[in-house]
Amino acid sequence: MTTPSQISTGVQLLEVQPEIAGQRIDNFLRTQLKGVPKTLIYRILRKGEVRVNKGRIKPEYKLQAGDVVRVPPLRVAERDEPEPLAQGLLQRLEAAIVYEDKALIVLNKPAGIAVHGGSGLSYGVIEAFRQLRPDAKDIELVHRLDRDTSGLLMIAKKRSMLRHLHEALRGDGVDKRYLALVRGSWPTAKKRISAPLLKNNLRSGERMVEVNPEGKDALTEFRVVRRFGDFATLVEASPITGRTHQIRVHAKHAGHSIAGDSKYGDEEFTREIRELGGKRLFLHAHALRVTLPDGGVLELQAPVDEMWAKTLERLGA
Repeated sequence: MTTPSQISTGVQLLEVQPEIAGQRIDNFLRTQLKGVPKTLIYRILRKGEVRVNKGRIKPEYKLQAGDVVRVPPLRVAERDEPEPLAQGLLQRLEAAIVYEDKALIVLNKPAGIAVHGGSGLSYGVIEAFRQLRPDAKDIELVHRLDRDTSGLLMIAKKRSMLRHLHEALRGDGVDKRYLALVRGSWPTAKKRISAPLLKNNLRSGERMVEVNPEGKDALTEFRVVRRFGDFATLVEASPITGRTHQIRVHAKHAGHSIAGDSKYGDEEFTREIRELGGKRLFLHAHALRVTLPDGGVLELQAPVDEMWAKTLERLGA
């Protein structure tokens, strides 16, 4: 029996339009099934209850134009609007926008805010922007930043821009550069770290990455920006590949862990930086260069936050 706060849907047949071709089935369902919890969407996918052209598919299946997606009957919340997020958070993210046009938003994401809900979080940047830009029906993250990493994050407002930027990320149409404060004196001659990375999910559900010959190829270029004696170095990191936690693991592999990194860092170094007021992960996406669909080039830079700046002031004093 249905409770008053829920409604039951019948079987739904959704035809995939050409502009949606290439989107993963899980992301497609999350945008189509408003009010349906993400956990329920993944459950019906895992159980094979979602069919495409009458056949079972995996959650990572990429849709083709003309596909017919069959969604089983569901019991969903009658109110399909998400819980309104705190105005303070929405205002903070609105103020963090450094560029916006009809198809793209780029913001200087603060450290400590996840890019999307999940793992115990009910919201993230993308959920906030769906409230901030309700008319942008196809709004999606172009790429991700770790929760504790700050800096430039791209959000597409149109499917055409999302496809263009995903293609650019696979090629050489996007140049992303990060600042990182690392332990010790990074050698000037050490300009490239090439080490394969393997992703492991621990029993706790935590995701860890390690250098492992069985992993995927990964390459990061590093450049020394500023030295603080033999204690620490500010480096610029350019990830040529885009693996999970790549810069953090490559820095550790080089013997120069990033300050404030609770997974891959050096506890003593992090403690000393915290004593200077640096209570965050010192990884910041500070520069972005991207080729737009019209052939133009967008170049952006994002300043570090006040905590970062003051910590470096104290380090250099």
